[in-house]
Amino acid sequence: MSMASKSMLNAQALARSRLSYRCYNHLSKIHVGLGSTPYSTKNSKVTASHQAHSLLSPCKLLSQQKATARKFSQRSLGQDNLLDVSVDSSSGVATLKMQKPPVNSFSLEFLTSLCINLDKLHSDGCRGLVIGSSLPKIFSAGLEITEMYQPDEARLREFWRTLQEFWIKLYGSQMITIAAITGHSPAGGCLVSMCCDHRVMADGKLTIGLNETLLGIVAPRWFSDTLINTVGHREAERALQLGKLYSPQEAVAVGLVDQVVPLESVAATVESTMAQWLKIPSHARHLSKLQLRQPTLDRLLHTRQEDIDNFVSFITKESIQKSLGMYLAALKQRSKAK
Repeated sequence: MSMASKSMLNAQALARSRLSYRCYNHLSKIHVGLGSTPYSTKNSKVTASHQAHSLLSPCKLLSQQKATARKFSQRSLGQDNLLDVSVDSSSGVATLKMQKPPVNSFSLEFLTSLCINLDKLHSDGCRGLVIGSSLPKIFSAGLEITEMYQPDEARLREFWRTLQEFWIKLYGSQMITIAAITGHSPAGGCLVSMCCDHRVMADGKLTIGLNETLLGIVAPRWFSDTLINTVGHREAERALQLGKLYSPQEAVAVGLVDQVVPLESVAATVESTMAQWLKIPSHARHLSKLQLRQPTLDRLLHTRQEDIDNFVSFITKESIQKSLGMYLAALKQRSKAK
């Protein structure tokens, strides 16, 4: 493909993505809690909407929850071939399964679809969300390497901005979020898992962790902050430097996941865990969650543009591009050998 054709395709993809951003950013402004600015950036206080919601009586909350549940039907909400999204009528709990072969890697378009679907679920009054994978032996391999190798800078910036957006939405979500990890979950896959309130991982020869240093890449501050909040400072310090990939048993021992069960028991374990979480008054649970996660969210919200600039500057360095090129070449060779 010629450089002119490649540039034209990048421009078309970027234009489509920006149109999608306008749609979901509009939704975000209407529905507090999942948008790009769901949190106050002053003194780390939650918004007035959150505070007002916390004053609702238990009876009124229960009435609202029952009304919400009646709105649901068991239906598919997936609007593309990247995600399979459905909502259970009896519980108001959504299941989002990633289905982007071969490894559910996060491209700009995939991240955009994830953001739009999170907004849709929230606007529909969804109470809980289970994130899983339709692909065998893989949860998500993380970021799409080709988005970062020899990139178009405008697309690269939009790619990173959309990843930020997805993390902000998921890490601070009002919904109860549970990761059903039935396959490998390195790098960005691990980040998505850590964003969830509870993580159930299948036992077996699987791995999970932030392994960016093995590729010559430095995990950004908000990746490392999320890991520190999950496993503690010392364990995160070692894991980040070594690019540690944990087995399921190692992961549960350090708190990276909450439960390890046989593969065939993951769905039932997730269902029973979600039922326990649904018993907690949603306003109290979410505000408690924000008390702990707000400082981490604010750190990125205050420095988003700086973070994008730093990422672009780093990833386009000649040494990093060379490392990414070698990694892609190794993947291609591995694919040919199969």
